[in-house]
Amino acid sequence: MGVIQDLLKDIPVPKMAKVKVNFSDEKIDNLEHALMEKLQQEHIRKTVKPGMEIALAVGSRGLDRLVELTEVTVRFLKELGAKPFIVPSMGSHGGATAEGQREVLAHLGVTEESVGCEIRSSMEVVKIDELPNGLPIYIDKYASEADGIVVINRVKPHTAFRGPVESGIMKMISIGLGKQRGAEACHQLGFKYMAENVPAMAKVIMAKKPVLFGVASVENAFDKVAAVDVLTPAEIIEKEADLQKKAKELLPKLFFDQLDVLVIDEIGKNISGDGMDPNITGRYPTPYASGGPDVNKMVVLSVTPESEGNANGVGTADFTTQRLVDDMDLEGTYANGLTSTVVSPTKIATTLPNDKQAIQAAVKTCNILDFTTVKMVRIKNTLKISEIEVSEALLDYIANHPNMEQVSDLYEINFDENGNLF
Repeated sequence: MGVIQDLLKDIPVPKMAKVKVNFSDEKIDNLEHALMEKLQQEHIRKTVKPGMEIALAVGSRGLDRLVELTEVTVRFLKELGAKPFIVPSMGSHGGATAEGQREVLAHLGVTEESVGCEIRSSMEVVKIDELPNGLPIYIDKYASEADGIVVINRVKPHTAFRGPVESGIMKMISIGLGKQRGAEACHQLGFKYMAENVPAMAKVIMAKKPVLFGVASVENAFDKVAAVDVLTPAEIIEKEADLQKKAKELLPKLFFDQLDVLVIDEIGKNISGDGMDPNITGRYPTPYASGGPDVNKMVVLSVTPESEGNANGVGTADFTTQRLVDDMDLEGTYANGLTSTVVSPTKIATTLPNDKQAIQAAVKTCNILDFTTVKMVRIKNTLKISEIEVSEALLDYIANHPNMEQVSDLYEINFDENGNLF
């Protein structure tokens, strides 16, 4: 028996019970009608003139009904006689190549056929100015030559910084449209200054280039569109912060102040840019964001196939498994950190041979006297937290919480002959 196995052999894995978590499911059913109503406002219509070539910035991953948001906007622009085309706007994603970014759009369902207009993908950018602190401001070359620019994005809390404006329309303008060089420039001074640099860069771009309007969505806890708005540049500056507040109110959460152990079955770029959403886990890649539970020890067990080996976020955990490490694409993972300048999430957490030992290691090190009283929560990933598993020590808390309900008896966690979860 090895030293590690010997240290962990007597550490108990707690019995767990299933718990249903209730969130607001406010959502827009007829999105086409809701969006078209916003687009048809007179002050929006008059920004569009017949014959205008309009660059439509699209590309943030994981937006609910992105194809519909894009297609309706394209149709609206065409009805007014404009000639819209799509510019992939995703910073350095897609391997920072033109074809890679076109493929990312296709993976999101956005193709020339599905939305009814041409896609012009290039990594070429033009520098249009710089901030007083010296940061250069870039914009996609095709967008820079267009008669107008329209931006589509979801407004949501960022995972690495806090400010009145975080992830949304201004970030899409400053980083998304700036491609790899714009993303690199905005990250250059770190997340400490992102809350001021993102809106500052966006304001310069809106002042110097013909940004017509932004289409902003806000999603509920189940990642469904709960609100949509269409904002001119002046309205973006005035109202995006209010949309941000609404997004934070609707954000799903783990309703615990403190946990001894949090087990996450899978991380991946298709789940969060950080592999797992820090707004859920309470573990942030930088000191410039906060919120969520205080977790003593965190375990991540696998990386999703969709993430293609990019295990960004594994370093935010305390323990992981050999199978996750075996599935890692180190080059892709490290490239993520080199672009964002945040490299702690791309480190490899303490690695155990299997799921059981990784969980046991977390229990052993979570700083409690009686391991049988461990407060442990297990989730599939940070997108799916409407049903979770909790250990026996949390059941009294669950019974008295208005948002949670126990829906099963306690049961043993089942591991296969290799020590991995079924």
